[in-house]
Amino acid sequence: MAPPAQPQRSASPSQPSGKGEVSDLKSQLRQLAGSRAPGVDDSKRDLFKKVISYMTVGIDVSSVFGEMVMCSSTSDIVLKKMCYLYVGNYAKVNPDLALLTINFLQRDCKDEDPMIRGLALRSLCSLRVANLVEYLVGPLGSGLKDSNSYVRTVAVIGVLKLYHISAVTCVDADFPAMLKHLMLKDPDTQVIANCLAALQEIWTLEAGNSEEASREREALISKPLIYFFLNRIKEFSEWAQSLLLELVAKYVPTDSNEIFDIMNLLEDRLQHANGAVVLATIKVFLQLTLSMTDVHQQVYERIKAPLLTLVSSGSPEQSYAVLSHLHLLVMRAPILFSSDYKHFYCQYNEPFYVKKLKLEMLTAVANESNTYEIVTELCEYAANVDIPIARESIRAVGKIALQQYDVNAIVDRLLQFLEMEKDYVTAETLVLVKDLLRKYPQWSQDCIAVVGNISSNNVQEPKAKAALIWMLGEYSQDMHDAPYILESLIENWEDEHSSEVRLHLLTAVMKCFFKRPPETQKALGDALAAGLADFHQDVHDRALFYYRLLQYNVSVAERVVNPPKQAVSVFADTQNSEIKDRIFDEFNSLSVVYQKPSYMFTDKEHRGPFEFSDELSNLSIGADAVDTVVPAQQVDANDKDLLLSTSEKEDGRALSSNGSAYSAPLYDAPASVPTSQIQSDLVNLASGLPGHVPAASFAIDDLLGLGLSVTPAPAPSPPPLSLNPKAVLDPGTFQQKWRQLPISLTQEFSVSPQGIVALITPQALLRHMQGHSIHCIASGGQSPNFKFFFFGQKAEESSNFLVECIINTSSAKAQVKIKADDQSMSQTFSTLFQSALSKFGVQ
Repeated sequence: MAPPAQPQRSASPSQPSGKGEVSDLKSQLRQLAGSRAPGVDDSKRDLFKKVISYMTVGIDVSSVFGEMVMCSSTSDIVLKKMCYLYVGNYAKVNPDLALLTINFLQRDCKDEDPMIRGLALRSLCSLRVANLVEYLVGPLGSGLKDSNSYVRTVAVIGVLKLYHISAVTCVDADFPAMLKHLMLKDPDTQVIANCLAALQEIWTLEAGNSEEASREREALISKPLIYFFLNRIKEFSEWAQSLLLELVAKYVPTDSNEIFDIMNLLEDRLQHANGAVVLATIKVFLQLTLSMTDVHQQVYERIKAPLLTLVSSGSPEQSYAVLSHLHLLVMRAPILFSSDYKHFYCQYNEPFYVKKLKLEMLTAVANESNTYEIVTELCEYAANVDIPIARESIRAVGKIALQQYDVNAIVDRLLQFLEMEKDYVTAETLVLVKDLLRKYPQWSQDCIAVVGNISSNNVQEPKAKAALIWMLGEYSQDMHDAPYILESLIENWEDEHSSEVRLHLLTAVMKCFFKRPPETQKALGDALAAGLADFHQDVHDRALFYYRLLQYNVSVAERVVNPPKQAVSVFADTQNSEIKDRIFDEFNSLSVVYQKPSYMFTDKEHRGPFEFSDELSNLSIGADAVDTVVPAQQVDANDKDLLLSTSEKEDGRALSSNGSAYSAPLYDAPASVPTSQIQSDLVNLASGLPGHVPAASFAIDDLLGLGLSVTPAPAPSPPPLSLNPKAVLDPGTFQQKWRQLPISLTQEFSVSPQGIVALITPQALLRHMQGHSIHCIASGGQSPNFKFFFFGQKAEESSNFLVECIINTSSAKAQVKIKADDQSMSQTFSTLFQSALSKFGVQ
């Protein structure tokens, strides 16, 4: 029996079945171009859909441009729309093709159908080709006078597009004056709103060059015009109402009566279903009453209900936007929202970002009357299966405790968290207990009794382990096993990768030594020896400082390391009041959602680390630019010109002096201080506590670098890899290799403070690295972010290493990505690169 025939699958309209598919489309379009047979429009629709689908997936169909234009001679509005979409897409990248569209677009601008007139005018203005602006003036002038409101609406926005293409042409044609006339006389509210939006933008940009434009911009917020808009506000669309209300918020009334008149007029806008209208109205109310304290407080009371209603309705995204504004108001006047705390309880189906914001608001509104209920609710969240929310809820409980509300009950709750035997709960609670003890030292006995039962082996998170170690050092006299726990931690020094934990361990063992010298002497000796040999600069420096401090005077050391402490009254706020006021001024904007002023995420110098592309093809590196070096400060740090090629003439420049950002200060010889020697010195120190040690032993002299062979931590020795000092790699080859090779290593290094200072002149780094046979092919950026592309080449073979290095001068960190022809040598090259970078700028 013959097998059943397989059904033939039709080719997907989004994928051509062969190379000749576009050619077939072209011939079919040409056949239909002049045809007037019945059903020809349906055939055109099918072909147009194919063209648009190919264009959407990135297939080049520009070859059918002429045929598409010829087929546009139809009254079918669907065909017109598809044709305009096609034309607008290819006109931007090929201005020559745009010339072919001018005639038929101008002809359609005079069509009898107002919808076609509007669509044609919109497409004509969207070509955005500077050479064609002369063809826009006539249709725009006719469109502004068109009898149909849709055409006038499109024409107004077209004037704004024209202004951005050629401001001179727009102003010379007197379009701003025509827009002003339309704004005051047109019966259609959408036309008025578009005129207002366009005039605001045009006159704001022109104000710097023209006094007349500056006066016109100020006239927009004059009393007659504001009242003109307010009296018709209900006729406008939701978008237009938001625009008008933003304008009203800038208006300064002459007296309190005028303020109340405006507020009474806008009272019903607070009940609007659209959140944008409600927030814009609230901004008007808040801005108008800033100078009237009593009324301002009444405004807070009035706007609570609309905001809380918006939070409970709509999508999570809308709820978050409204909550962000409510959060800002809560932070400014928490007492006014303290009775509404139940509205901020988390719902099980809310996303994390909404829950987190609600937890912050619960923390802010907590006071003597509601603390018990709020903390009870937060404790329920601590047992939540959602670990991030559990962590945030524990932090919220701690913050409330630091606000001095019902401390007794809250401390008991926190100590109960330690008995839950969940790692993340224990970790967060330990951090909070440390802060509580800093503020309420009278609770030390109760807290230490519970903390002493926690095994350090069960605490893995660095911040939590650091908090536990701090308590072991601070209250070692009350914790019997403190010296022995610290000793076990020091024995596992090499297994602890967190510098924060090592720093706390050094300080804790010092404190314990002053309180219980005999039991801690060996541990302190081991800790100082390990710290002096540590690869991290901060850890090494602290160990060296403690060692020299002990040698100088034990009593002084105790006063420095373990002085009598006063309870912390107020913890530092992460945001100062000036920034909060700036955010409040930018109410109903992204500043409130981001919780930072707009300049921090719009100005380049405040953007922080840039998101750099891995692909060099997005950056400007040309062979013709190799002979020119451009200072990094002059590079505009955007996506397309972030890097500029560096000069090959840097080969003969002087090298920077050696040093290391990680290693200890170098002394005269490579030997290190033996642990036994340090411990023998500590025996003498411990026997004299708290007395003064008058003379130094020879071992201490060695440590001070007075002539004997002492090197606490030698600089990392160069790995066994030889690089070609005269390696050459053209930008094109580099670019191709960077795209093809996988990333072998991604690491983060610290840069020495001297190196950060030296980066004021980025060319200094290029010369320095070139002295280590690591060459820079491109560099760019501006403070605080600099980006460099380096390459190295093996001396014995043409095997290349490619490096992307991003240095942030604020954090003193370098993020490095390495790609290599021989990936087995990537780690060795990384060590060499790190060694060279660590010596940059060190004198």
